[in-house]
Amino acid sequence: MSETFDPALADTKWQAVWDEKQSFRADDSSTRPRAYVLEMFPYPSGRIHIGHVRNYTMGDVLARYKKMQGFEVLHPMGWDAFGMPAENAAMEKGVHPGGWTRDNIANMKAQLKRLGFALDWSREIATCEPDYYGQEQSLFLDLYAAGLVYRKESTVNWDPIDNTVLANEQVIDGRGWRSGALVEKRKLNQWFLKITDFADELLEGLSTLESWPEKVRLMQENWIGKSQGLQFSFTLSNGVSLPVYTTRPDTIFGASFVAVAADHPVAQALGTPEAEAFIALCKQGGTTAAELETAEKLGFDTGLTAKHPFTGADLPVYIANFVLMDYGTGAIMAVPGHDQRDFDFATKYALPIHRVVAAHAEDAAKPFGKEAEAGDGLLVNSDFLNGMAVADAKAAVIARAESEGWGEGKTVWRLRDWGVSRQRYWGTPIPFIHCEICGVVPVPKKHLPVTLPEDVTFDVPGNPLDRHPTWKHVDCPQCGHAARRETDTLDTFVDSSWYFLRFASQPSDAPFDPAEIARWLPVGQYIGGIEHAILHLLYARFWTRALARIGKIDVKEPFASLFTQGMVTHETYSRIDPSNGQPVWFAPSDVVRSADGATLKADGGAVEVGRVIKMSKSKKNVVDPDEIVASYGADAIRWFMLSDSPPERDLPWSEAGIEGCARFVQRLWRLFAKYDAAASGEDKAVERKMHQTVQAIAGDIESLGFNKAVARIYELTGVVEKAAPSASRSKAIRALLLLIAPMMPHLAEEAWAQIGEGLIADAAWPEVDPALLVDDEVTVAIQVKGKLRDTVTVAKGTSKEELERLALASEKVQRALEGAEIKKVIVVPDRLVNLVA
Repeated sequence: MSETFDPALADTKWQAVWDEKQSFRADDSSTRPRAYVLEMFPYPSGRIHIGHVRNYTMGDVLARYKKMQGFEVLHPMGWDAFGMPAENAAMEKGVHPGGWTRDNIANMKAQLKRLGFALDWSREIATCEPDYYGQEQSLFLDLYAAGLVYRKESTVNWDPIDNTVLANEQVIDGRGWRSGALVEKRKLNQWFLKITDFADELLEGLSTLESWPEKVRLMQENWIGKSQGLQFSFTLSNGVSLPVYTTRPDTIFGASFVAVAADHPVAQALGTPEAEAFIALCKQGGTTAAELETAEKLGFDTGLTAKHPFTGADLPVYIANFVLMDYGTGAIMAVPGHDQRDFDFATKYALPIHRVVAAHAEDAAKPFGKEAEAGDGLLVNSDFLNGMAVADAKAAVIARAESEGWGEGKTVWRLRDWGVSRQRYWGTPIPFIHCEICGVVPVPKKHLPVTLPEDVTFDVPGNPLDRHPTWKHVDCPQCGHAARRETDTLDTFVDSSWYFLRFASQPSDAPFDPAEIARWLPVGQYIGGIEHAILHLLYARFWTRALARIGKIDVKEPFASLFTQGMVTHETYSRIDPSNGQPVWFAPSDVVRSADGATLKADGGAVEVGRVIKMSKSKKNVVDPDEIVASYGADAIRWFMLSDSPPERDLPWSEAGIEGCARFVQRLWRLFAKYDAAASGEDKAVERKMHQTVQAIAGDIESLGFNKAVARIYELTGVVEKAAPSASRSKAIRALLLLIAPMMPHLAEEAWAQIGEGLIADAAWPEVDPALLVDDEVTVAIQVKGKLRDTVTVAKGTSKEELERLALASEKVQRALEGAEIKKVIVVPDRLVNLVA
């Protein structure tokens, strides 16, 4: 072996060999036990980032390890390729979204290959290709036939300049993120999936996901949001009955006003210029619960009052911008003392704020601070409820309402049906046709896929599919009359809600083969960011259950085990631009870092070193994986991603850290060069340490405790380096080589070519001798009057008499005794000897 390991040469050499031999291609005909390892597939933005590298390295180590354990492993890769960024690029750069996306896929695929990931590229999918989204259209039609897809009018954010619907995150301070126009709320016909039909199933199913992080299960539980409350109606001063629903009927005596949504019939019926102006104002801004929490609370006094069901008090009725018609009944009973939105509104409009829940009964008159108090306690100032706990008071109010006939207990869900319509080009066409005679007609499956037209332009605002001269004009498949295609495309979350099924089975004439799905699914280990804890995972669970309900598959939960990895972080570098007072950010590669601070390479001037935060393109604190691979090799960056931090925690990037990893690669190479197949002699301590490490690392990888496995490899390396030449040392070197194979595969292959047979990618995990997992020697502490004076290594189980003899024979012990008489000897076998003098 050469004196140093050349990562550049080894990386390209072994990646080519793996490709040629298709080392990581999953075999559907294999009789071996199966393991499906999957990382959340990336959006093809153009470059992979360090966060991707960490995510995929973890999955890769597990996939390689499972292969060494004798499993048939499915470890695929693909691209979540539809979405707005491609259309943005089309508008900004004058390119076609398809060309931009496919170029990015080619670049990112090359980057992933340079890192040596054990991926089955034969199953690569891109959601923007017709052979994928055509099958998605087929599944969508199946769900429609089963009554799980429907169309209804819904409130959306409308940009009147770009003439498009905006996602809530594209509305910034009430304006379109691109045009800057004041966003309007409009009613449009939208396509929906009936996820609410599965609310109970999705909630109950969480209890079976024992290998998911508890915080993810809790986040989904809260999003589904099952709650028991009271539905009742206020009688308004104009004689109208106003239905409301509350999850806190216990606080009913704290109600001080009633609020309705701007598009509620009560609001619409007012008809005054002032009311119309306020309703128009409410149409600006976002539509999500999160935005309503933070937006300024605005109201309009209708002049109407609502009769309180218990006290008979007349409560003022407002139109409020924080109430939405799509949530509940579009009207609320407002209790400012115990709901923050109500509190903010009441404070602004000087409405009463009553305390009806307190920590203690004597706090009934306690004034409020600057916030509502939403917690538990005892009911106060609440007539017959006084002194009750919250849960008991809820039940009491519901019981009274039902017995008196003015309300009923009702279970409601926070979860809403999933609106999947998007008014944009770069997405899966929704496979329906609108006919003036027949209505909405599904596209016959024989006509799938409905493909996107290539000849589109983005020089005019709005959806290019709407204004295409020919694409949307078709004949009705039922009556033959002129009709038009649906021009909305599907939410890209639909694309990622079943891709794991297509990875497992890819027939040309169907979305998948149910028999193959049964053999591969559920995914054994799914790895991805916590940012996908709610929507992606919930939608994927829904699609799986929906497909099971209609008989397409037998699997109900798609991911048996879930792991959410931490982020890779880096400090930031900036200067304030004197012309505008704004920070200018610099990339780490532009900066020279020293103990005294940081300077800019370009001019030598100082830059401010900021906090260690998530790597971000906007802050430029990103590290290019290609540059790291070019400088240090793929194995060094892989090793860094596994080292130090537990994988669920954030990992701070450091140049010193990657340099240390590169040095360890060379250190291992020098150790592997000491392998001597002809060596003789035993070293039981080395062999015992080897077997213990093999056993422990297997457990570490199974539990994704990669940082623990790394620490054990460092420890075993140190032991083997210090050992004298022997057959035992050579066995340990060979075992160490197999242990690092999932983590540093290029180094492992290069060294294995010298001492092994075939590819290490095909080698088995080292076997463990159970007899060598238990230490047969122990170190016993020897104390004099409770203070440690010496130690002695003896065979495990050495008798008390022998331990006492060895203790008394110790020169250090005799010096400590200084001739004093020994009054008592305490011996704890295998642990200590204490001499009392």
